[in-house]
Amino acid sequence: MLAIGASLISFSAVFVKLTIVGPTATAFYRVFFGGILLIIPAMIRREKIWRGWSKFSLVLLCGFAFAIDLSFWHHSIQYVGPGLATILGNFQVFFLALFGILVYHENVNWKLGTSFFLAMAGLFLIFGLDWSHLQPQFKIGIIMGLVTAISYAAYVIFIRKIQMQSHGTTQATNLALVSLIAAVFLAIITAISGESFLIPSGKQFGLLFGYAFISQVIGWILISRALPEMPVSQAGLILLLQPGLAFLWDVLFFKRSTSFIEIVGAVLAISAIYLGTVGRKVKKVQPE
Repeated sequence: MLAIGASLISFSAVFVKLTIVGPTATAFYRVFFGGILLIIPAMIRREKIWRGWSKFSLVLLCGFAFAIDLSFWHHSIQYVGPGLATILGNFQVFFLALFGILVYHENVNWKLGTSFFLAMAGLFLIFGLDWSHLQPQFKIGIIMGLVTAISYAAYVIFIRKIQMQSHGTTQATNLALVSLIAAVFLAIITAISGESFLIPSGKQFGLLFGYAFISQVIGWILISRALPEMPVSQAGLILLLQPGLAFLWDVLFFKRSTSFIEIVGAVLAISAIYLGTVGRKVKKVQPE
């Protein structure tokens, strides 16, 4: 289930690249359609959705972080391509590690330390050798990818906090609420940026709905069900299918011109993500 879920989510950037709807509007439709599909089962079960203002404030913060994450990631995809944008977004593991070190005083072991050096080496091989010759938009795309990683890390922190405080609310319902709140923020950002909400054709609607159904619903459900049953090291390795396959789809589907040095850099970066995932000694934090 975990491998299938990660593989399905690896197509997320492909959907974004194929749609001609604006990047922020595309993010809006992902969480809007996905949120509706996830909230319907909760309504059928008559699950209690309102859990008080404390829980709602966390959902607001999580939804905002998720909205920023998707908006910047979609823009990064347009500028640097699906593969590199996805690798950059998965650097969230390093910002989560930094948060753990500063807030929970987690220890830094050799795996985590090595992961930072591998990540920097990978980025240098992908971008650093030709940095002075890169187009301005490409450089902006790199920065947006790193902002994606920061906001993605914030989203993970908030969603974990929400899960810890959930009593009788399923993970799917929590994600539905976060998705719908993110949709509100993304609708505001879309309107302010001047992007159009118009879906120009049935084909584009199919792409947007498929993006939401595969990435926001099916892929997430498979991953969330499989993760508790697996060791962290094995799960971390399998989850690397997402950035690894996203890079492969970029080369195969969009004819990305990739040198051997860039491939080595991508391998180093993905290896760094894995070490950053399994290299943290997380302290158990009791739910409030």
